Amino acid sequence: MSSHDPQMEQLVAEIARRVSARLGGGAALVTISSPQSLRDTPCPDGPSENCTACGLCTIRRPEAVQNIVAEGASRVGSAMGTGQTPDGIAGMIDHTLLKADATAADVEKLCAEARQYRFASVCVNTSFVPLAKRLLRGSGVMVCAVVGFPLGAMAPNAKAFEAREAVRAGAEEIDMVINQGALKSRDFAAVHEDIQKVVEASRPAKVKVILETGALTQEEKIIAISLSKVAGAHFVKTSTGFGPGGATVEDIALMRKLVGPEMGVKASGGVRTCEDAQKMKAAGASRIGASASVAITKGCAAPKVEEAPKHADRPWLRRSQAPAATPRSEGKPSAY
Repeated sequence: MSSHDPQMEQLVAEIARRVSARLGGGAALVTISSPQSLRDTPCPDGPSENCTACGLCTIRRPEAVQNIVAEGASRVGSAMGTGQTPDGIAGMIDHTLLKADATAADVEKLCAEARQYRFASVCVNTSFVPLAKRLLRGSGVMVCAVVGFPLGAMAPNAKAFEAREAVRAGAEEIDMVINQGALKSRDFAAVHEDIQKVVEASRPAKVKVILETGALTQEEKIIAISLSKVAGAHFVKTSTGFGPGGATVEDIALMRKLVGPEMGVKASGGVRTCEDAQKMKAAGASRIGASASVAITKGCAAPKVEEAPKHADRPWLRRSQAPAATPRSEGKPSAY
C-alpha cells in the first residue's frame, strides 16, 4: 500500500482522532514503569476498541480471560509485571460472608483466608466494605458488595444509592438482587430500569444480577437473564443463598447459553465441595460464590489417591470379582 494511498491517510487520521479524543477526555496514559499500580484497580476500558493495552487482563479482567479460555484459547499473553495470577478453582471464587450477625472479627478472618488462597474477591454487606478494602489492599483480591440484599424489593433509586456508596467505599464489584415482584408481575420495564440504574451508579465496578432462580419459572429465568444482558450487567448469578434452592447445573447451562461469552455467570447457593464447583465450571460458570471456599480449594488441590491392591506381590490371594447377577425375568420388581 502506497504512503499516499487515501485509505492509509484515512486510517492515520482516524487513529489521530481517537488518540486526541482519549487525551482530551483526561484518560490516564499507561506507563510501562508502573504496571504493579494497575494490579489493584479494576479495568474501566470495557470493549476492545477502548483498550489501553496495559497487558494485565489476567489480573484486572479475569472473567473476560476465563470466557476466552472457555471458548478454546490455549494461550493468553500478559505484560511484564503481571506477577502471580489466580490459578485453579480459587481464582474463580467469591469468598462470601453475608450473615446478619457477622462481626468485624469474622470479616478479618474472611480477608485473611482470601489473601492466603488468592480468591477472586470477598463478598460482604456494604457496611463492611471499608474494612475489607483496608485489609485486602495490595493483595489483588477484589471487594464485592451486595445491594438490595437479600429480597431485592427496594426502589431502584435506593439500590442505586447503596451501590454508589459501596463503590465510593472501595467495592470493585456489586451483586444486586433482581426485583422478583416486578418480574412476576410482568412489569419488565421496571426490572430493566432497576438493573440499569444500579449498573450506571456502580461504574466502573462490575455488576452481577442475582436472579434467585429457585423461585422462578423457566420462562421467568429466560426473561430475567435477557433483561440483565440488555440492561448492561456484567454477570448473571443464581441465588442469594437465603432463598429457595441454589445453583444447579441446568440453570448455569441456561445462563451461559443465553448470555454467550460476553458476560460472566456466577454459581451461588449450595456449592460446598470441589466436585460441586467443577460441575458448575463445566456447565459454564466463570465465578463461584461460596462460604465453604477453603474446603472447596483444599478439595481440588488434594491429589487423587488410588487404593493399592491388597496382596500386590501375591495375586493368587486377591479376591476374585464376583460375577454380575443375572437379572430375573419374572417376579416382583424391587422397591429400590
